[in-house]
Amino acid sequence: MIEACALSRHYDALKAVQNVSFEIGQGEIVGLLGHNGAGKTTIMKMLTGYLEPSAGSIRVDGLEMAEQRRAIQRQIGYLPENCPLYPDMTVLDYLDYQASLHGLDPQRRVSAIRRAVERTELGAKATAIIGTLSRGYRQRVGVAQAILHEPTILILDEPTNGLDPSQIQHMRCLIRELSAGATLIISTHVLKEVEAVCGRVLILRGGCLALDSRLDAIGHQPRLIVTLDRALTEVAPVLSSITGITGVSLLDQDGDLRRFALDTTDPRALAPNVAQSMIQKGWSLYALEPERQDLEALFSAVTLEQMEATHV
Repeated sequence: MIEACALSRHYDALKAVQNVSFEIGQGEIVGLLGHNGAGKTTIMKMLTGYLEPSAGSIRVDGLEMAEQRRAIQRQIGYLPENCPLYPDMTVLDYLDYQASLHGLDPQRRVSAIRRAVERTELGAKATAIIGTLSRGYRQRVGVAQAILHEPTILILDEPTNGLDPSQIQHMRCLIRELSAGATLIISTHVLKEVEAVCGRVLILRGGCLALDSRLDAIGHQPRLIVTLDRALTEVAPVLSSITGITGVSLLDQDGDLRRFALDTTDPRALAPNVAQSMIQKGWSLYALEPERQDLEALFSAVTLEQMEATHV
């Protein structure tokens, strides 16, 4: 559906994006993550055709962005982080104006506006002046204009920004509903939102693609964590002798207690063998569990190198 090949964008000496490549299939919900300045907004602008890459290419549904930009843009709904709205217009007038820009004929326009208003729960504010709306409602107006023309690709920058908890839940449901007929790219600083709705994550670091992974592959690492009151020199020979353990390392220490990471392809299956070995040795076993790594921990690990470089 979307193919980005060796995308780069430079501003004189500043390399905002460097040699980024990825493919996104139909119906995927992909989270685009990274610290401020990592290149997220630049990539979104290139994917929407608002910014030309310095190098590389973009193909959408077989069309080349460099040659058929307008045709591609007709398939895209875009919510920028600070969505430009006209504060003196009513919600309905604004959506009608946006529908005309998308080229919707008058007969289709009414039904399209009604459906967008219903999906974003804007009915109570449909005739309100945009300038009088709260930030959360203005954000929903931005989402409404993005989905107005039933695009096959949706690129949403901070879609839950300014929403209250109930509105966030509704936005999550709407995103899942939209994925039935569209491919979604969502950029946000709220990692829990990515975990709630996305199936895959792209993490940028310093303009480069640092990680491309499905979320269901995150959280289960081939390591078993065991907590003992023994030193590494004493523990390593014993645990390394257990069939299936390929490495033993010290994670951290809290007083006399030490946590060790055991490398293995199947932590759960190996846990009973480790426990039995500790019993035979007469050692006190304080904890034994497979290592889990959530998205927040992974994001921190992936971006740590860039953060350290920035503060040098």
